[in-house]
Amino acid sequence: MSAAHLDPTRKHDYVFLIDVKDGNPNGDPDAGGMPRTDPITGQGLITDVALKRKIRNTITLVHQGQLGFEMYVEQGVALNPQIQRAYIEGGAKEGETATAQDWMIRNFWDVRLFGAVMSVGDQKKHAGRARGPMQLTFSRSIDPVTPLEAGITRVAPNKPEDLAKGKVTEMGNKHYVPYGLYRGHGFYSGALGTKAGVTPEDLAAYWQALAMMFDHDRASSRGEMAIRGLYVFSHDDAYGRAPAHKLFDLIRIKPLGHSEARSWDDYTDRITIDEDNVPAGVSLTRLID
Repeated sequence: MSAAHLDPTRKHDYVFLIDVKDGNPNGDPDAGGMPRTDPITGQGLITDVALKRKIRNTITLVHQGQLGFEMYVEQGVALNPQIQRAYIEGGAKEGETATAQDWMIRNFWDVRLFGAVMSVGDQKKHAGRARGPMQLTFSRSIDPVTPLEAGITRVAPNKPEDLAKGKVTEMGNKHYVPYGLYRGHGFYSGALGTKAGVTPEDLAAYWQALAMMFDHDRASSRGEMAIRGLYVFSHDDAYGRAPAHKLFDLIRIKPLGHSEARSWDDYTDRITIDEDNVPAGVSLTRLID
């Protein structure tokens, strides 16, 4: 029997902690690439879309070439041709949307887990819309963060004529926060997962990707990022034995109340996990602690 958190027929709710040091965890293109923040509280934000991109990239890296682990949403790949593959490779006929959708779900890991809108392009050859059993929230920092900007120089100018004029450097900047600890929540529906044909291998791949997504996504702009905690509440049925928000309340992180945190050590003694009050029918797995 597989571990509870690997059972695709069960409901799972989970908490994850991400920290960043001297980096930009998720730049806002509407703000010149500055770290995303809540304008009222000053707390930092990381979008679910940013994390799903890293998860997809990690799955592709680890499971490249494996049947059923392709990505529908892949960097530099148009979506319409992906859908048409269901009619070319999958054997669906014009108007057989359900057949095309079944092929997409079997072939693409991210469609199976996250769902997808596949009704774009040729209206006679599309794949409808699949609901995803696995969903994430925005991640929000425990305390306010301090977005900063560092000016940088490059010793090579862009144009040869600039060299002739005596220009020897180019100016730039880097946005970063000195430190931030972010908390995010996620949800998996056993009912939708069963309908989509999610397997224990799919869930194992997901937890692995979530745990290691920053190890293979390094960039100078992101500084040091790491998953510091991953806690999975697994219900003993597909629909849940307790509301997710009550389970999340069992994991508490006491804020410092200011933006002076500079390392994970500032929070380690402020995290409490109330395992004694985990409801009957729910088990807690500490994948990263």
